[in-house]
Amino acid sequence: MAKEIWLWIKEQVAALLGWLGRGIAAFWRYIGGWLRTVSGSTWRKVAVGTPVVFFAYILIGMPIVHRVDDSLAVDSVAPPGGSATVAAVTYLVRRETELHNWTPNDPFLVPGWWIDNTPNFQKGIMGAVSRFSFELRDQLGRRRGSSSVDENLEKAASNLSIEPERWIIDMSTSLLPTKPSDQYYMEALGQLESYNAQLGTGQSVFDRRSDNLLATLDRIALDLGASSASLDTYIGDHAGGIVPDFGADDLFYQVKGQVYAYTILLKAIRKDFADVIENREIAALYDDLLKSMSSAATLDPLIVANGAVDGILANHLSMQGFYLLRARTQLREVSNILLK
Repeated sequence: MAKEIWLWIKEQVAALLGWLGRGIAAFWRYIGGWLRTVSGSTWRKVAVGTPVVFFAYILIGMPIVHRVDDSLAVDSVAPPGGSATVAAVTYLVRRETELHNWTPNDPFLVPGWWIDNTPNFQKGIMGAVSRFSFELRDQLGRRRGSSSVDENLEKAASNLSIEPERWIIDMSTSLLPTKPSDQYYMEALGQLESYNAQLGTGQSVFDRRSDNLLATLDRIALDLGASSASLDTYIGDHAGGIVPDFGADDLFYQVKGQVYAYTILLKAIRKDFADVIENREIAALYDDLLKSMSSAATLDPLIVANGAVDGILANHLSMQGFYLLRARTQLREVSNILLK
């Protein structure tokens, strides 16, 4: 009985494959006949017109896709009992993935692939948000001691750590379609919103202790220090050249995105830790820190120049590095007071 069933299945599969083969052959004959009716002049027009249309589409689309949104007027509201900082994180993730077009993983067929300032700015934002999510998971979202990790924060930190260039096709992992990076970020968005909603009901924790503020500021200071070192190294290796430096604006906008995200987060942290900041009498120093961060975040030259540091042409990387160094020094001053 089993043998007869197996033979019947084989017959059905063979019949299906034969039907598909005949259908493909008939379709190919139809296409071949239609192509033979197309004149040579038409083919020449198609051959010339296709690249012209494609590049016109790219040239028109590039200025439309380009967007470096460094506005510090952030429209983020925490739910009752929630965290302003988590609301700021969700705002940044939503803005760059849903409201704006996520460009770092765009393929070459769309205009986002042909621009560099917007993708680098977005990668800088998401890099800062990703690193902060680990601080949120490991420090702020847990009570003092050995309390368990919040499930939503653990998932969000994992999703936000996905590399920003992943598209639906990732040949390094699989030949099959995969989930692009911006979908991971949108999943993290939902998890962060769930966590923030649970804060209001007491199901989750956002521990507003002085030592947590200290640890968070120290992590941000370390991250800014690494960016400052990258700027210094790049200036030392490339400043003063005659040929346009296309790498300078890549680094400039990635650091700009990072500093912008941290500026938004530090403004929100100011609200969450208002009692600590007032009690430790660091409000004036913290506000000076925000001014320095804002200056770095909104630095917006028409063309990013990497001239000699003592030359006539501006060096915008040096200017950016100056603001970062000042902000980092102020972060250290705030941390030193919190240590006492």
